[in-house]
This record gives sequence, structure tokens and C-alpha cells, in this order.
Amino acid sequence: MATVMLIVYWFSLLVVLYTYIGYGVVMAMLARLRNRPYPMPITEENLPTISIIIPAYNEAEILGPKIRNTLQFNYPKERLQVIVITDGSDDGSDAIVHAFPQVTGMHQAPREGKAMAINRAMQIVQGSITVLTDANAMVDPASLRLLVAHFADNRVGGASGEKRIASPAREEVSAGGEGLYWIYESWLKEQDAAVQTLVGAAGELFAFRTRLFQPFEPDTILDDFMLSLRICLKGYRIAYEPGATAIETGSVSLAEEQKRKVRIAAGGYQSMARLKMLQNARDKPMLLFQYISHRVLRWTITPLCLVLLMISNLALVIQDKGDFYSFSFWLQCLFYGAAAAGWLGALINKKWPVVSAIYYFVFMHWSAILGGIMYFSGKHTASWEKSKRLNLPVKENQAG
Repeated sequence: MATVMLIVYWFSLLVVLYTYIGYGVVMAMLARLRNRPYPMPITEENLPTISIIIPAYNEAEILGPKIRNTLQFNYPKERLQVIVITDGSDDGSDAIVHAFPQVTGMHQAPREGKAMAINRAMQIVQGSITVLTDANAMVDPASLRLLVAHFADNRVGGASGEKRIASPAREEVSAGGEGLYWIYESWLKEQDAAVQTLVGAAGELFAFRTRLFQPFEPDTILDDFMLSLRICLKGYRIAYEPGATAIETGSVSLAEEQKRKVRIAAGGYQSMARLKMLQNARDKPMLLFQYISHRVLRWTITPLCLVLLMISNLALVIQDKGDFYSFSFWLQCLFYGAAAAGWLGALINKKWPVVSAIYYFVFMHWSAILGGIMYFSGKHTASWEKSKRLNLPVKENQAG
């Protein structure tokens, strides 16, 4: 029994350390060796035609500013097509779209989910490059030119922008924790892209070659992840452009953030089952390595390892296996105690340094476990439920 607990302890510890430290170190070292050149801007006469798709479900509150933000992109208007699809919305979103003659609106009463909405919009896309952007994300006007510069490389099938979490005057705990997470995630994306490719694009701002689009299955949850990985499986890479930014706020509460995270985790399980990466990426060892290290471990094994690490550590302390395991156990108790303090802060809407970030880390992995349960119990759905987010103050140059 003691041997089993020792194996479980060290396996769990090494998986957690590799997922959040080891993989980043490996990729940073490989990125230094790769030294991939930064893309040169495309000349004005060679700028490609672009179709922007904005899926929106009951986004009347933010849809007007979002459309004005989109129409102010620093890009030739004659080469820009904007499509806003409001399927299933019953809050007047479709009427808002009709107020903008420069925009093509698509609306149907039945709500079939985001993936099917994108499938419908792709049928009328005219641009050689398609850009997907969320309705609640405000995009920097210079972003399109930065993204399309990557497509001068014929090996690039898509380019992802940078998601940033805004900090309005009233900031929820989830916004602070999510913001810290995205700082780390953005750094890791830089390493991934420098070595080979991103393994999952940001749905807030993602550009791809239109001809590479493969229609989504009706029940698809993570459309951006599925689209980007299928492009990679066709032999292309997904580039990362940190200068192309999409800003959104954190969820209005941790309950709303958990709803979002659980759904994403369920979508991760669905994607893994559907992509069959072990079978389809045999001739792409680096892609497979990145996929397992950056996605599979985080969505499935690492959350369980955190639980097993605590259980096995407690067993080893009870069996009196030495001072090291006692120290490790109390260190974990301190860690989860800090998470509990962060949880208490969340209840009273207080964001305390360090403990809020620790709580978000624990909360994220707990949501991943719940997402796995949701997927295997068959309770996941393709109909996207928008999470309630904090109001994002819209600047004049964004809203017009």
C-alpha cells in the first residue's frame, strides 16, 4: 500500500509540475533555438479581402458599440465584409444590426448554437481570409493588418490575436484571477507559436484562410479550438499575433465564470474524442507533443492529479514516511487554505493579492473536473449560453 501511495504521489507531483512549469521551460528553450522571423507588413495593394463574422446571441446591450468598433478597423472598406449573425436572439439584436447598412445581418428564430450559426455565415463569406470575433470583445483597430501579415507565409493557415481582460472600476474577483491566468497563457502561446503552432486559437479574435474551413458538427462546443486544430491537421500552422488585441471583461461573478469554465472543459473532452489526435497526427510529432502537453493534461489528467496528490500525501503522512512528506502535506494545506481565503474574498467581492490568484487556479481545475462529469453524463449542449460579464466602458474611438 505504501509503495502504491509513493507512486501515486510522485506521478501526480511530476504531472502538475510539468504541466505548469516544465512544459513552458521546454518550449522557451526550443523557441530560442527556432528564432522564427517576425512577419513583414503586407503592402496596401496586396492586402487580402477579409470577411468578419460576429456571432451574437442576445447581445443588444453591447452589439451597437461592437459593430461601430468593427467598422473603424484600419483596413480598406472595399476589401472588408462584416457579417453579424443573431440566430435565436429575442432581445432586438437583429434590429440593431439592421441600423448599420454597411453590415450584412443574418437572423433566424430557431436557436441552433454558435457552431451552426458560423456554418450559416460561412455560406456567404466573400473574403479570402475570414475573421471570427466575439460580440463582447472590443478589438484594436490596427489588429486586422497585423493578423493578415502572417498569411504572407503560405504555411500559415490561421492567426490568433491576444485576449486581454479589462479592469473596470468595479472589478470582480474572477476578472483579476482570469487576468493573471491570461498573462501566463499569453507567454506560453508565444513559445508555442515560435516553435511550431498554437494549439487552440482565441475565439475573441481568430483569422483563418477561408478555403480551409470545415463545417462544424451541429453539437460542437469549442468551435475555435476545433477549427484551429483541424487546420493544423491539414499541415498548416496557427500563428500568434500579440499586437492584435481583443478586450473583454471578466465574468460578473464566480458562478458565471464557473458556468463558462465547466462548458469549456466539457467542450475540451468533446474535442479530444472528435479530433482523434493520436491517430491523425502520427506524422506531426511536435503538434502531438504540444497538444498533449498544453491541452490534454490541463483538461483531464492534471485536475485529477491535484486531488490524488493531496490524498496520497495524507496517506504517506499517516504512514510516517518522513519529514519531506510532512512538509509537502502542510505546504498543500497552506495552499488550499489560501484558496479558501480567496473564496471568502469572492463571497464579499474582495480581491486580495496572491490568494485570489490561488483560488482561481483551484477553481479552474475544479471546473475542469465538473466539465468532464458534464460531458460523460451527456448534459452538455451546443447552444451557447453567454456568461454575464462586467460592463466594459467603451471609448469614443471604439463606439463612434
